[in-house]
Order: sequence, then C-alpha cells, then structure tokens
Amino acid sequence: MAEKSKIQITVQLDENKVPEHIEWEAEDGGGKGESRAVLLSLWDSAELNTMRIDLWTKEMTTDEMKAFFHQNFLTLADTFERATGEDKMAAQLRDFAAYFAKHMLPEVKK
Repeated sequence: MAEKSKIQITVQLDENKVPEHIEWEAEDGGGKGESRAVLLSLWDSAELNTMRIDLWTKEMTTDEMKAFFHQNFLTLADTFERATGEDKMAAQLRDFAAYFAKHMLPEVKK
C-alpha cells in the first residue's frame, strides 16, 4: 500500500469569518507552528484550473505581506525551474522579484 502523509491547516475565524489565527501541522518531519498567512494552490486536472485558498490574519502587516509575496515569487521561480527546466523564464521571474523588492520592501528601497 502506498504511504500517506497528512498536512493540516486549522483556521480560527471571528464572527465575520475573518481569520484570526492560523495553525499548521505536518506529519512528516514533525513540523508545526503558527502563521499569519497561507497561500494554497491546488491543480484541478479535470478542469485544467488552479483552485486557491488565500488567507491572512488581522495581525498580518502590509510590510509582512509584501515580504511574503516577494519570497513566494522567488520560490515560484525555483519550483518552476525544477519542474520545467525553463531556466531563462525562471531568471525572468527572479528579475521581477528583485524589481518587486526594490519598490515594495522598505529595507531594499535605500
């Protein structure tokens, strides 16, 4: 029988169903923790479409969100390159991430 691994995300909502608290736990490696934001993308091969869950808590600051997106752009470039071998396009994504950082992240604007 094939192995299975569970990743669990628990979201505590306020009375208006706005996330107040996000916790995650992964069986493999024993990881668990708290988070202020989650971007989850799942590929639906039947519909050829991406299903998404984008959540962030009230405590997530705008500067944290900008850093979160910057790091996601870099991760997407790395993953895209590993999955497709498209190193030139991955480099373009990294260039965009650098542009984004220059214009959005306070410590890079200097």
